[in-house]
Amino acid sequence: MKLLENKVCIITGAAQGIGKAIATRFAQDGAIVYACDLQEGKIDEWAMECSKECGTKVQPVYFDVTDAAAVKAAFMNIFKTEGKINVLVNNAGVVFNKKIGMIVRPETELMFRINVIAIIEMIQLVSRFMSRCGGGSIVNIASVTAILGSVGQSAYSATKGAIMSFTKSAAKELAAQGIRVNAVAPGFVLTEMTYQNNTSDQIRDISASVPVKRMAEPNEIAELVYFLASPRNTFITGQTIFIDGGFSCI
Repeated sequence: MKLLENKVCIITGAAQGIGKAIATRFAQDGAIVYACDLQEGKIDEWAMECSKECGTKVQPVYFDVTDAAAVKAAFMNIFKTEGKINVLVNNAGVVFNKKIGMIVRPETELMFRINVIAIIEMIQLVSRFMSRCGGGSIVNIASVTAILGSVGQSAYSATKGAIMSFTKSAAKELAAQGIRVNAVAPGFVLTEMTYQNNTSDQIRDISASVPVKRMAEPNEIAELVYFLASPRNTFITGQTIFIDGGFSCI
């Protein structure tokens, strides 16, 4: 049974990693996927292949999530074209790994603009469209660093903690409109960036620190997001669900 068949789903940061895995999982379920990213042209070839393989519409959309006018134009065009928006996954994010003594304001401000302010504004906008269609589901991508902290990621951790708090309040406020708002907090995930920023020895050591002795695959995160976005979830809202192989339980 395809739970997201013909559901209009917007996914930001869909060019790679977790975002691409989510977009792929949704398309496999028959969703109409609007795969959004900043990098012009990066999704085009993959989207065409995914559309053919899954027998659905996977449409690339390019904008900067911090550009409120561009976001509004894109969302309004999607709503005008499809007549509905059912799911929003706020996956786009940025991180600068800096210890406290090295943090610089422009990088901190950019992290808050992308990881927090942009998400608030997109939820503000999309909730208006969802309310006209009887409701919907919003899933924000947080991080275990929000509760565990991480050396060199204090500012980044603060942005993810902010999103977890916003998720709770937004869920309470939008519940009456039939809109569920949840967050997913991954731990260590094997993405392209993981391989780029770590040696094989570092990946081995990190994996050994996780109770299940490995990192997550992007598709495992996508599967949880899929559940929260789908009509199968009718009663979970305002929650942050950790998917970290037990790392946050240590």
